[in-house]
Formats: sequence, structure tokens, C-alpha cells
Amino acid sequence: MSESTSSAPVIGAPPRQRETAPHKPGSGKGWIWLLALVVAAAAGYYFYSRASAKPGAADAPAAGGPGGRRGFGAVPVVAARARKGDIAVYVEALGNVTPLSTVTIKSRVDGQLMEVKYREGDIVKQGAPLVEIDTRPYQVALEQAEGQQLRDQALLDNANVDLSRYAGLLKQNAVPEQQYATQKALVAQEEGVVKSDQGQIDAAKLNLTYCHIASPIAGRVGLRLVDPGNIVHASDSTGLIVITQVQPISVVFTIPEDKLKSVLPRYFAHQQLSVEAWDRDAGTFSDPKKKIATGTLYTIDNEIDQTTGTLRLRAAFPNSNDTLFPNQFVNVRLLVEQKHGVVLIPNGAMQITTENKYVFLVKPDSTVTVRNIVAGTTEGDLTEVVSGLNPGDALVMQGVDKLNEGSKVIATIPGEQPTGGRGGQGAPGAAGAHGGAGKASRGKAQ
Repeated sequence: MSESTSSAPVIGAPPRQRETAPHKPGSGKGWIWLLALVVAAAAGYYFYSRASAKPGAADAPAAGGPGGRRGFGAVPVVAARARKGDIAVYVEALGNVTPLSTVTIKSRVDGQLMEVKYREGDIVKQGAPLVEIDTRPYQVALEQAEGQQLRDQALLDNANVDLSRYAGLLKQNAVPEQQYATQKALVAQEEGVVKSDQGQIDAAKLNLTYCHIASPIAGRVGLRLVDPGNIVHASDSTGLIVITQVQPISVVFTIPEDKLKSVLPRYFAHQQLSVEAWDRDAGTFSDPKKKIATGTLYTIDNEIDQTTGTLRLRAAFPNSNDTLFPNQFVNVRLLVEQKHGVVLIPNGAMQITTENKYVFLVKPDSTVTVRNIVAGTTEGDLTEVVSGLNPGDALVMQGVDKLNEGSKVIATIPGEQPTGGRGGQGAPGAAGAHGGAGKASRGKAQ
């Protein structure tokens, strides 16, 4: 029993040796994988170094240089040039299309509506016939008034004959003077009756005229409010037709009172200020298709609204093509000034912070510098630069997020040769750098 117990450790020793033996081959495989990774990295660095050494790579900044794209070369950007030009100054507002005249046609006599001589929605001229009301009652009244006048006129003529006779007898002292005076008064009375009859005739003729309703203005006829066959009255509260003048037409809009200093001097100097009406969706006024019509400032209101601090203005538009419709809402632009010969840049080249406005200026050595500017009027896609730039300066528009002060760039200006050497002026070395970069990229692709 004691011998078997002492021999147990000897029997268990070989299995412990077999457990540690497999770790040695495994360690050798790990070194092989590590060596393969090192070789792959070295090969990549070798091919990249050869590509960088081709013509044109000498113009790229050194690795880790200022503005370098991870230290690999110049940053390709799209640039534009500042130029001298003209820009307009506008006052923008929201306006409402308002007719210069709107007339509700009502009957001035009682009678049956016999005929309608227009089509709904037609453009009618001033004086064009619109509605016919039954004229027969007023024709009868006219005949009665004319008959009464004939009767009274005969009485007047007889009274005049008696007056002439009494005048001759009075000279002969054949009749008393009182009788002559009475006859003279009777003649005057008959003259008044005849004149009253003439008034009745004129009134009957006027009623006949009222039976033929014509358009008092030139404009567009609205929907019919009363159909033929109905009895209309002069006391009716509703009308027969509504006519709206649409050619010309006006737009009423409001501007803040602090804008008056640029409008009033020109208005009181009798200058024709141009006004544009744009579609309500034209938020940036950049799409010319959104422009509806062009007119002129017609008049201004006589007082400022104290609750809003605004003043109402009215602009007149010919509206010959009927693009403006009554009660339509439009965006209004009032031209108050035209600036000539100022420095203009695209809006995309201007960077804005809470403190200032700046641009990335491409220098002759194909590096960029941050240049603070003072901006003026903005109109469409262009902004006026009051100070900070000169005409011809190249400004970065696309690729700004990859730039810092002193970054090396390859600037592409639409309509010019790509540049990487002299700030967008088409230097030969710049074009060579751009071409070298293209060859290198093609080498990589192969």
C-alpha cells in the first residue's frame, strides 16, 4: 500500500509536460502575422512615396504643414473673383392687390329685370350696356306728363291772349288796372304749371334712362347677383352686379417708418420709383419666373400707424396681361437706389460670425488668408463689399471647411485655368501642379 502511494507523483508528471508543449508552435504563428502586416505597411508607404515624388508634387506643402490636408498636399477649392458692378437697393414688404375702383351696380327704379347683356367675368368698357329693366311703366308716365303739358300750355297761351287784350284796353281806360294785374298773375301761374309739367316729363325720361343700366367704369364683371325675370327695387340693399377695375390696378403695402428716409426725398422730388410684385413663394427673389409685374409708386398715406409704426403706400400696375388679381397677396420690392461701380462678391464667398464677416482670399502664392470685410447691400446672389476687397481678388467659395490661415490650395475659377501657384491668375506652374496631381491619381487608380 505504501509503494503504490509513493509512485503516484511519477505517474502524473508526464501529463503536465504535454500541457505546456503546444504553446511554442502557437507563438511562432503570431510572429508570422505581425511580420506580414509590417511588410504590407512598408509596401503602401513605398508606393505612396513614389506617387508623391512625381512632377507637381513639389508644389504641395510638407506633411504637417499649415493647412495641409492631413499633410498630403494642396486643397482643391472652387473660387470666384470679386468684380465691379451695379447693385440695386430695395425696400421689401408684403402687399395686397387692391382695385383702383370697385362699383356695385344697383337699380335706381323699380321694375322687372328684362335682359342681361353681359357674360360673367367679361371685361367691359365704360358705357357698355349691362342690364335692361322694363321700360313700359315709365314710357306711359312720360306720355301722361307730355299730355298734361300740352293742356297747360294751351291754358297759358289763352291767358297770354287775354293779357294782351287787357293791356290795350288799359291804355284806353276801358278796363280797370286791377283786372289787368289779375290777368298778368294768371299768366305767370300758367307758366309755372307748364314748367312743372316739363319737370314731370324730364323725370319720366330720366326713369327711362335708368331702365338701361350701363357700366360706369371699365373693368371686370363679377358673378351675376340677380337673374332676369326678378322684380328689382331702388331700395334693395343688394346690387345687381359688381364691377372691378383691373387695368390698371394697384398694390397697397406697408413699410417701416425708419425706411421713410430713403423713400420720401425721392417721392417728393417727383421721381418715378419702380415697384415690383413677386409671387409669395419668392422668399429670396432669385427666381425671375416668380416676378409677376412691374409698376410705379402711385401715392403714400398721410399718417403713420402708431400701433405698428408703418406707413401705407400704393403702387400702380398696368396689369395688361391680368397677372394681378384683386385681393391677391404678393411680395413687394420698392427700388429706392441704384448703386454703380461697387465691388461685388457672390454670397457663397462670405463667411459670417457673430462678430464680423470675412472671406478666404487666395494670394498669388496659392495660399489663403482670412480677410475681414464690411458688407453693404445684398441683392439676389450678390453682396456689395464696402471695404476689404478689390476687384479681381479671388475668393474661396467651396471647400472653406478644409482651410485655415495659410492653407495651400489648388483654386478652380469657372472660366479660367485651374491654379495652384499664383492665386487664380493662371500661372503655368499652377497648371502643372494640377496636372501632376491628376497623373498621380491616375497612377493610384492603376
